[in-house]
Amino acid sequence: MKLQTTISLKPERNQIDYDANVLLLGSCFAENIGEKLSHFKFQNSVNPFGILFHPVAIEKIVTRAINQEFFTEEDVFFHNEQWHCFEVHSKLSARNKEDFLANLNDQLSVLNTTIKEATHIILTFGTSWVYREIESDTLVANCYKLPQKLFLKELLSPDEVSGSVSAMEKLIKDFNHKTKIVYTVSPIRHIKEGIVENSRSKAHLLAGVHENVEPLNHSHYFPAYEIVLDELRDYRFYQEDMLHPNNIAISIIWEKFKHVWVSSETEPFQREIDIIQKGLQHRPFDENSMSHKEFLLSIEQKIKKLQLELPHLNF
Repeated sequence: MKLQTTISLKPERNQIDYDANVLLLGSCFAENIGEKLSHFKFQNSVNPFGILFHPVAIEKIVTRAINQEFFTEEDVFFHNEQWHCFEVHSKLSARNKEDFLANLNDQLSVLNTTIKEATHIILTFGTSWVYREIESDTLVANCYKLPQKLFLKELLSPDEVSGSVSAMEKLIKDFNHKTKIVYTVSPIRHIKEGIVENSRSKAHLLAGVHENVEPLNHSHYFPAYEIVLDELRDYRFYQEDMLHPNNIAISIIWEKFKHVWVSSETEPFQREIDIIQKGLQHRPFDENSMSHKEFLLSIEQKIKKLQLELPHLNF
């Protein structure tokens, strides 16, 4: 008896290999996949402006980067002894305004180059719920725990999601017509909005994204949301908060993502890199023992051998 619904997935063309450059932007789930790519030493960049949850926030930062619309003093504000920007995550906030602006604009320049060189861009959307700052009448990426009266809460319609995604995709394709865009909807449950509200939010994302999925035009959808919510339909695949997929779920999704988007020719390299990574994490009883020194030497030799074939590798 089969007690699980499985999602049929086929490998795509032009998959990720060790010559690929992958950019991941969006919610926490983008970081989960980015960590797997980093573990296996694929060339990738993840959320240079921190986690961004909704399509409009990602569109804004992509537009800034491509058009090189640098941040100015008008784009930042002071709160709780730090300078912040409504368009980026709080991890970039800083005590010194000049340093903060310099870092934002440095990251913007780097993102411009990353988009230009990316062979694959993975965009992960987490929610359709957004907050509009009343004074500027603009949607923000982060409210920074400012008083709620300063914002209006809104739900992006499927058409608004589709419009934002479409505008972003056109901009990216005009800038780098060779890149492949992969859309995902995060399986992380945003139930602080409410259970029904989370379902509405995800439905709007799914409807809006699928208006733009055109495999012949190099844009694709990977069903991370459906894998967790349907194929892994069990709370044992969640962390203790019952909101975030746990390591088992992330590993299962990674294996499915690899099947679709990572070249099978990279498997021998991945196995060797995994052995090295686990070896580097090993903590010996005696760091000065001869056996440990021999172990470190063997790891070093493995790294040098791999670097002859993959010069970009850096452990």
